Amino acid sequence: MMTKVMAFGEALIDFLSNGQTGLDGQESFTKFPGGAPANVAVAVARLGGNSHFAGQVGDDVFGHFLKDSLESYGVKTDSMLMTKEAKTALAFVSLDSTGERSFEFYRNPSADMLFRREDFQSEWFYAPQGVFHTCSNTLTDANITTATMAGIVMAKAAGWIVSIDVNLRINLWPEHQVDTDRVIAWMRQGDVIKASLEELEVLANEPLNLIQELLAGGVSLFVLTDGGNPVRYFTANGQGEIAAPKVEVKDTTAAGDAFVGGLLYQLAERGGDRESLKAFDEAELQACIRFAVACGADSVTKAGAYPSLPNLEQANARLATF
Repeated sequence: MMTKVMAFGEALIDFLSNGQTGLDGQESFTKFPGGAPANVAVAVARLGGNSHFAGQVGDDVFGHFLKDSLESYGVKTDSMLMTKEAKTALAFVSLDSTGERSFEFYRNPSADMLFRREDFQSEWFYAPQGVFHTCSNTLTDANITTATMAGIVMAKAAGWIVSIDVNLRINLWPEHQVDTDRVIAWMRQGDVIKASLEELEVLANEPLNLIQELLAGGVSLFVLTDGGNPVRYFTANGQGEIAAPKVEVKDTTAAGDAFVGGLLYQLAERGGDRESLKAFDEAELQACIRFAVACGADSVTKAGAYPSLPNLEQANARLATF
C-alpha cells in the first residue's frame, strides 16, 4: 500500500486577480479552489501519491465546490468534514506586476476554524507509515490550535512524519499580531519544517539560531526558502543548498505548496515514517529537495493554485533542466 500523506487545515476559495481592469478601472477576480493544505494535498495527488485532505468546509455552494475539486484531482476526502455552523472561507488574492501576491481573507470564524480535536478519528492514522502535514493558519485561534496539536500527537503515536509549513499569513492573526510562542511551540513538534527567511525573521531576531535550536530539539530536516535565492537545508549533521532553475514567472500563488507537496511525495516514496527519515543520507536529502524545487519552479509558470501544480512527468521534465 502506498504511504499515506494527509494534509490538515483549510480549504478555501481563492478569488484570484485577473490583472485586468474593466470600464470602471476596477480589479476583477476569478474563483479557484485553494487553501495551503488543500493545495499541498492536490500537489501530492498530481504526482501520483496517496493523498488525503483532513479539515472542514461549510455545507454550502463553495464547500461542495471544494470537495468536488479535490476529488477531481485525486485527493481522498474521507477525512473532510462539512458543517452548517459557518461558511466556507474566502481569500481575495491580488497580484503585482512581478506576480507577487497580497491576501485579503474572509475567515472569522469560517468552517475550517470550527474543526475540533474530537473530530480527528483514530482510523485516519491506521497505517504504520504516513506523513501528517500542517501549516500555521490552524494556529490563529486557541481551539483550532488544540485540534492541530491533537492531530500531531496522533500522527506521532502512529510513527508518522510530522510536516510543518510555517506559511505565516499575518493578516489572519488577531490584531495582525502573530503569537510567536505558539508558532515556535508547534514547530518544535515537527520532523520536517519548511519556512521562508521572511517568516523566520518575524519569529526570531536570529533566524539561524532558531533553526539550530529546533534541530537540537529533534527536528530532522529544516528547509529554508528565500524568494529566488537558493533553497537552504539544515540537519543535525550539516547543511547545504539547491539553486532553483530560471523560469518565466506568471503566478506565485501555489509555489510554496507545490514545493512542499513535492517534498512530501518524495518522503512518502522513500519510507514515510520517522525512523526512515532519520536514516536519510546526504544524497537522498538532496534528491528530495531538488525534486521539490523543480515542482515549485514548474508551478510558477502557470496561473492559479490547483491547475498550476505539476504532475510527475512535468516535475521530472523541470528537474532535468538544472
